[in-house]
Amino acid sequence: MLISGRGRNLQAFIDATRDGRIEADIALVVSNRADAAGLGLARDAGIPTRVIAHRDYPTREAFDAQLIDAIAPLQPDLVLLAGFMRILTPSFIRAFEGRLLNIHPSLLPRYPGLDTHARAIAAGDAEHGASVHLVTEELDGGSVLMQGAVPVLPDDDAASLAERVMRDVELRIYPQVVSWCLRGVLTVAADGLRYEGERVGAPLGLEKLEPAFRG
Repeated sequence: MLISGRGRNLQAFIDATRDGRIEADIALVVSNRADAAGLGLARDAGIPTRVIAHRDYPTREAFDAQLIDAIAPLQPDLVLLAGFMRILTPSFIRAFEGRLLNIHPSLLPRYPGLDTHARAIAAGDAEHGASVHLVTEELDGGSVLMQGAVPVLPDDDAASLAERVMRDVELRIYPQVVSWCLRGVLTVAADGLRYEGERVGAPLGLEKLEPAFRG
């Protein structure tokens, strides 16, 4: 798992692996920032950690090569981005193609990139949310597997909206998608997204959450 900050999604995965909702181990947590609070969460849970500081490398390619060297020997089933604030190079994405997931705080394809909550408020959107998607070379452009939305309230600012999206959507849908992927319930085939073997034409929504992931 790759992180850059507080590690709230990481903690959700720690909790889900401890209580058996996700039948897997977190093999490694890597951060590009030595001061990322999420590293402490991982260490407290007994998960190996690495700091690979992007500022120590002259190019994105050199940094990503070091990431590959750290992760590839573990042969992970999935590589999860959880608040990892770096744009990955094509070489990294190709190294883990089909196994690389991210959670993005918007209802993709709306608002790829940064400042999504403020952009949703400025646009007058009635709802806002988060999306779990496959990572491809197009920024926030891979197949969306699951989305969830919350209403944008009249008195919302970016911080309050971000907190509600995190609490009510992100911390639920990301562990759920990972659980499904590891169990083969959710797959991405040549003809699109498949849920329980059946092709679905749109990302799954909150109504599909299993009881254990509803919070």
